[in-house]
Amino acid sequence: MATDPIRSWHAYMAAPAREVLDALLADHVVFLSPAVHTPQEGKAVTMKYLIAATEVLGNPSFRYVGEWRRERSAVLEFECTLDGGIQVNGVDMIEWDETGRITRFKVMLRPMKALNAVVSAMGAALARLG
Repeated sequence: MATDPIRSWHAYMAAPAREVLDALLADHVVFLSPAVHTPQEGKAVTMKYLIAATEVLGNPSFRYVGEWRRERSAVLEFECTLDGGIQVNGVDMIEWDETGRITRFKVMLRPMKALNAVVSAMGAALARLG
């Protein structure tokens, strides 16, 4: 039986480590960003986005406040506060294959003020990651 990818995702968020994220993602994973029109395809680019997102959003205020599951998908609602007191509310929509590897990761954010702040911070984080 495959490992529970959502349990593994929560473990990654609690203690981010590149090797843990690498093991979680399928080679053909697709990342859908609230700020980029086209899907980002492949493990390398998805890792880059998720590492940057963890850097931007994964501060001590970050917490998951809801979780809805199906057999091979889940929606995780989160909240956090950015520097400057901007409140972020969002969802991670995650799908995985029969081996438990994530094949699709979609992020949605609200409100617009938070989306704009996250887009700006993500741009800086992505630039640092190269």
